[in-house]
Amino acid sequence: MTPATAVAAPKIKSIHDVPANRRRGGDIRTILSPATVGSKAGFMGTLTLAPGEIVTEHWHPYSEEFLFCVRGEVTIQLDGEEYLLPAESGVHLPVGTRHRLVNHGAEEAFFVFCSGPLAPRPDLGHVDTEQPSAAQAAAPHPHVGNA
Repeated sequence: MTPATAVAAPKIKSIHDVPANRRRGGDIRTILSPATVGSKAGFMGTLTLAPGEIVTEHWHPYSEEFLFCVRGEVTIQLDGEEYLLPAESGVHLPVGTRHRLVNHGAEEAFFVFCSGPLAPRPDLGHVDTEQPSAAQAAAPHPHVGNA
């Protein structure tokens, strides 16, 4: 078998294996990605959003995104229109869809997301259209990755 036809070994990663990214708000953990497991087609991770937290608006120029709300409930803005995304519901975000999440509820919301295909380079994967407030950027997140 040549290297081009060799089958890659499966890799298992935990939410505890990756650091939280809080740049856009919430606790975002990209668990399966080119950096963590050598994936070639996309990535998968989790988002934990405490009551009152937001994920600032952004969009993906190369990737579609699938977002599944495991628990909690958020308001999701898609190209400026608001929708309720309750627990046990998913949303498909086509390439180029601006999206923003707000947890107006009293309980923590927890999501699983996946996106693909990959952008040509990691720095081209997101376009931010909103910056977090100074208070949001400085606030510690209560989640410790034990979803």
